[in-house]
Amino acid sequence: MNLLPSFTSDWSRTRVVFGVGTIDRLAAELDALALARVLLVVTPGRARDLSLLRSKLGDRIVDVCDGAALHVPIERVRAAVEQVDRARPQTLLAFGGGSAVGLAKAIALERPLPIAVVPTTYAGSEMTSVWGITDGAKKRTGRNPAVAPRVVVYDPALTLSLPAPVSAASGMNAVAHAVEAMYAPEASPIALAAADDALRSLSRALPAVVARPDSIDARTLALRGAHCAGVAMEMAAMGLHHKICHVLGGTFGLPHAPTHAAVLPHVVAFNTPAAPAAMARIAEALATDDAAIGLAALNRTLGLVTSLRTLGFDPADVDRAATLVTEQPYRSPRGASWAEVRDLLRNAL
Repeated sequence: MNLLPSFTSDWSRTRVVFGVGTIDRLAAELDALALARVLLVVTPGRARDLSLLRSKLGDRIVDVCDGAALHVPIERVRAAVEQVDRARPQTLLAFGGGSAVGLAKAIALERPLPIAVVPTTYAGSEMTSVWGITDGAKKRTGRNPAVAPRVVVYDPALTLSLPAPVSAASGMNAVAHAVEAMYAPEASPIALAAADDALRSLSRALPAVVARPDSIDARTLALRGAHCAGVAMEMAAMGLHHKICHVLGGTFGLPHAPTHAAVLPHVVAFNTPAAPAAMARIAEALATDDAAIGLAALNRTLGLVTSLRTLGFDPADVDRAATLVTEQPYRSPRGASWAEVRDLLRNAL
């Protein structure tokens, strides 16, 4: 008798409100949770967004923390915690992409406050309990139910101003979440279904977004895909790909989403012999015959940079990066030695 694979599953209690115009429901959603005093968490220079949110939330916004930055530097976290202690909000509202969500989560690790999120990219971290903080030259990551957002308001109209190249890279970041969920050990049926939906949605939507950035239909499908990818990421352990990208971003300063896009086909090619069933599912969702080749082709269609060297990675740092990737264990279909990680990075140059 063939037994189905075993799996484990944890659920986060996150309310999701999805659809064009749902930003108008944000105040009511916060009121329903009795969250009257809001600290807005954003990246610098988002005055237009602040004006929009003040028109929706009024005096609920007690202060604005505009220190969100790529890879969540510890110095920004410390400054934000001090701001929280002064403003004494009842909730953190992250508006924007992964940097804003990441800073809100880092704050919540220090000060237990509920988080609400209005995503404007395809990062997907709004659906997870995963946090990451860069301290010095290393990025630390972990999972904590306390940082899982309480409510997420997805309004596809808010993504219309996201430039096409940024949309493409952000979308491939979401694709990476779904891909790694597909071959994660003990992934639940729900995680696999979410990953499959994410790959089908994003592989259709992203080329349309690049061709027509003003298409609300394409933007809606892409945001749906990003949401599903976030669900998959929350319910499945991430592996070699994410470990490599965290090292390249946290230690070597590479841009987060473009690095995911550049590395993903190489990691999938490496893992293919150890996870043939998962790779077949990925290929089918992408409407291609080979998962790694299909992902590389999608990168090209989207016009993304596929070279780590072009993204700023110095070939002289390959050996050090391989050491950092392999010094701590992670779960993945195929274990990678130091030499194999080194070769993978060289291939991605």
